[in-house]
Amino acid sequence: MKIQMLGTGSAFAKTFNNNNALLKIDGLTLLVDCGITAPKALHELGYNFNDLDAILLTHMHADHIGGLEELAFQMKFIYKRKPILYLADTLVAPLWENSLRGGLQQEENETLEDFFEVRPLSEGQAQEILPGLKLELIATRHIPNKPNYSLLFNDFFYYSGDTTFDPDLLDSLVNSRGVRVIFHDCQLHAPGVVHTCLPQLLTLPIAIQQHVFLMHYGDDQPDFIGHTGQMTFIEQHRIYDLDDLTIPEKGL
Repeated sequence: MKIQMLGTGSAFAKTFNNNNALLKIDGLTLLVDCGITAPKALHELGYNFNDLDAILLTHMHADHIGGLEELAFQMKFIYKRKPILYLADTLVAPLWENSLRGGLQQEENETLEDFFEVRPLSEGQAQEILPGLKLELIATRHIPNKPNYSLLFNDFFYYSGDTTFDPDLLDSLVNSRGVRVIFHDCQLHAPGVVHTCLPQLLTLPIAIQQHVFLMHYGDDQPDFIGHTGQMTFIEQHRIYDLDDLTIPEKGL
């Protein structure tokens, strides 16, 4: 299993693209979130929407869903097929009614299912979404009263949605569930109100930090290189083999 980040930036980053990813397994490609910059990032990397086997969403903010309108129109009118869309069952109605309907709907009776092959997921119930790729949704806190989910792939790779700091969850993932690789959103400056911030992550035990890779950061990320304890930054566009990914020992 490999991952390539289309972007690693926070919602307001300009140097870095939106924090969206391509997860690749056995020749199949899953797009994890489709933010405003995703269409351009895909194009720059030589992909088009028809190269995607499915799309998976974590939550409903523009840096995670802002590119879906273009994706839907291109798939309908250029590639003439419905893309598979995985998302939590709690997000299906809000995605259409609160975000996509205004731009996509051309006939009064059109729904989300006219543009996507919608496959709702239930929190905490692992299922195979592509051959060889198992997913479990884990509800995590972000914006009050808005559903948000992190992702556990094949029992060993945890990919956070946007989430506030939850050290107990991270401890459980590593020490109870055997998670080896954690891609975690990282606001570089305190306080961490709706995101986990770097000062909070630095309080994690070293044995957990060694599993953590940082993403969803601001444009001043270069100033923090070498100041992340045993954690390291993920680079956008670079392809990582998740089965072999490890962090070398670094001085604190």
